Amino acid sequence: MAIPTEPIGSIPRPDFLLRGFGALAEGEITGKDLESLQERALTDTLGRFLETGSPVVTDGEQGKPSFVTYPLAGMTSLAPDGAVIPFADGHTRQLPRLTGGPFRYGAYAVEYLRKAQQHTDLPVKQAVIAPSALSLLYPADGIPGYPRAEFIDDLARESEKDIRQCLDAGAAAVQLDFTEGRLSLKLDPSGELLGSFVELNNLVLARFSEAERRRIGVHTCPGGDQDSVHSLDVDYAELLPRLFELRAGNFYLQLASEPDRARVLKVVRDHAAEDQRIFIGVIDPIDPRVESAEEVRDRVLEAAEYIPPARLGTCDDCGFSPFADDTSTSRDTAFAKIAARVAGTGLAASALGV
Repeated sequence: MAIPTEPIGSIPRPDFLLRGFGALAEGEITGKDLESLQERALTDTLGRFLETGSPVVTDGEQGKPSFVTYPLAGMTSLAPDGAVIPFADGHTRQLPRLTGGPFRYGAYAVEYLRKAQQHTDLPVKQAVIAPSALSLLYPADGIPGYPRAEFIDDLARESEKDIRQCLDAGAAAVQLDFTEGRLSLKLDPSGELLGSFVELNNLVLARFSEAERRRIGVHTCPGGDQDSVHSLDVDYAELLPRLFELRAGNFYLQLASEPDRARVLKVVRDHAAEDQRIFIGVIDPIDPRVESAEEVRDRVLEAAEYIPPARLGTCDDCGFSPFADDTSTSRDTAFAKIAARVAGTGLAASALGV
């Protein structure tokens, strides 16, 4: 396929896995039992990806508690009262608060990548959390004996390790989830917080070669949890110029759910660099309606009016279940939407003659 198409990451977990999470919490099964359920879910996920014709797959984050907290597995220097992320429907998600250092990941994304690679011959993409998101773990009033500057050094080193291990293990692409980018402008309209996020992420990205950065991408969206968002009301034009300052080769942009796609595409055209590939979102995971292949095709053709086809790709706006307990979208709906994305991207490539 001349126009690449990739999933963003998470797929709704099957019922048996969700029941397993609950059973583990109640002490009814062991961690080993849960691992068996996760492997079963992973095998099913990859098999269903194959049925969609997807040229690139993910593990569907079947083994992750959430897209943001996987590195915190087993960590003891955490308190539950960290930053709160409010969503438009009134529900919230809360991050833990770091209580001491040094900061070290408890788990690395390469563990999920290797498990997926054992069950498929297709290229596997691996999502990792951006260091900017994990920087929110550090409390505003500091930690005695562990200054913020030392924490940032530790965080940058751990984030680099998380990305590099995936590259070295043969990931087709490594995607930094940067959903906090748009949210930062809601929390701080001055843009200073966004600027600090870009600076931190670039501190990590600068540690990779140009060739490596061509395999590294950044995903941004206004959140997607329980069929709600946290920052869709923030003007994309305030984010995108700073986003494209990130030293990554690929950018995965939520677009299907954007009310004025043409306006956003003009901003992309004006600010993206010529060596940056733009994956546009052509599937809205929050919309229960399954898009048709022709609808996807038309969205790609619209984007091609602003972005050269040689630099164009397609994706979903967001993961379908970034938090493991999000059951707002069924697995059947998610894979039907993915199949439409793959087919529609192929139709657009044929129409464009690429």
